[in-house]
Amino acid sequence: MNLLASLPGHLVWWTVALLLAAAEVLVPGYFLLWIGVGAAATGVVVLLLPQSGVLAQALSFTLLAFLSCAAYWRWLRPRLARGERSDPTLNRRGASLVGRRVVLADAIRDGRGRAHVGDGIWLVEGPDLPAGSEVEITGAQGVLLSVRPASPAADAGRPPR
Repeated sequence: MNLLASLPGHLVWWTVALLLAAAEVLVPGYFLLWIGVGAAATGVVVLLLPQSGVLAQALSFTLLAFLSCAAYWRWLRPRLARGERSDPTLNRRGASLVGRRVVLADAIRDGRGRAHVGDGIWLVEGPDLPAGSEVEITGAQGVLLSVRPASPAADAGRPPR
């Protein structure tokens, strides 16, 4: 306890901020982090106003902790929530390929074949077509892509590859 009393006030608050950030890692939920931000800000206030008493520091901490929690709740949290839904095909690789044109590696026979997609080969289903045909991906179910023949009319407006 003597060690704590011998430290400058701002270092005490910054130590509290670090402990709260460490506790946030153990108990995730973004709550302790923002109280830690309030403690760190209180450390800055105490650094700038070293003569402030314990009551002033406690009031400053309370106010700054509430402000940092409110700032998270009002501005940052809604932005993070919107960011989670920004890409509906995230972690759904097949769905992210819909609309893309690929070339058949193997002919589609009896409704099944294989196509080059990037540097890999995917299973495809669609109408029977010879190997080397260009197809458009219309859907995906797991690792099976649904394809249709690429229409030459759509190529008129596209730049050559």
